[in-house]
Amino acid sequence: MDLETFNKTEMEAMKKGKVREIYDNGDSLIMVATDRISCFDVILNNEVTKKGTVLTQMSKFWFDMTKDILPNHMISVDVKDMPEFFRQDRFNGNTMLCRKLNMLPIECIVRGYITGSGWESYKKNGTVCGIQLPEGLQESDKLPEPIYTPSTKAEIGDHDENISYEQSVEHLEKYFPGKGQEYAAKLRDYTIALYKRCAEYALSKGIIIADTKFEFGLDEEGNIVIGDEMLTPDSSRFWPAEGYEPGHGQPSFDKQFARDWLKANEGHDWTLPQDIVDKTIAIYLQGYELLTGKKLA
Repeated sequence: MDLETFNKTEMEAMKKGKVREIYDNGDSLIMVATDRISCFDVILNNEVTKKGTVLTQMSKFWFDMTKDILPNHMISVDVKDMPEFFRQDRFNGNTMLCRKLNMLPIECIVRGYITGSGWESYKKNGTVCGIQLPEGLQESDKLPEPIYTPSTKAEIGDHDENISYEQSVEHLEKYFPGKGQEYAAKLRDYTIALYKRCAEYALSKGIIIADTKFEFGLDEEGNIVIGDEMLTPDSSRFWPAEGYEPGHGQPSFDKQFARDWLKANEGHDWTLPQDIVDKTIAIYLQGYELLTGKKLA
């Protein structure tokens, strides 16, 4: 980053996602996790105060914990390392300076327990994303081994599409000729290794990670690196271990609370009542504190 960039007081986001805004910083990127919340691929009309800070600080926590398995794109979460523009209160705590990566066009989903769309699929034909599972599973059961169920990445307003492992090879091959098989295998293996490490740690802190998704990219040398966010309440299902009981849905430390309210209340116009917003952020904060052992600054 040159001095001119570092002294910039005005910057425009180059990309606005459902929750994140990304700024081009020359040789790096700056990712801002806003307080927006999305459910069912729709951005809700509410904002959830401090949610962006939880997402950024939780990603930092996991990036630090797993860098021996795989490098990640994080450089700093200190706004003093960023251009002048980011030294405003609204960027403090929710902003991450990152390496630029060539992102791989796959959402890497791993499921350790059967729930959500996986449970709905299993009830129909005993499979999840084409993977045959044992008979007799109940909702929220732990799977014998975590399963890898990749999907394609959707543009805003579209839904991600679940694909098989074999289709992920073909999909990657289209973008990276001659590398589809290699990249698909590495994404699967890294996804499962990261999940196993983090799920074991989380369980020791009283949290079950039922499922999550990772995104990966290539650095300048062509190495696979973890990008985007990592094991946040937006990308994962976190359940309290206390009271865990298969056979029904579980309470959670994520936006499932908001999703459930939207499902149960028609005519909501994608707006949550304030008490549901307050409960949602309380859940995010509780999950962060249990996992990290720290209160959010």
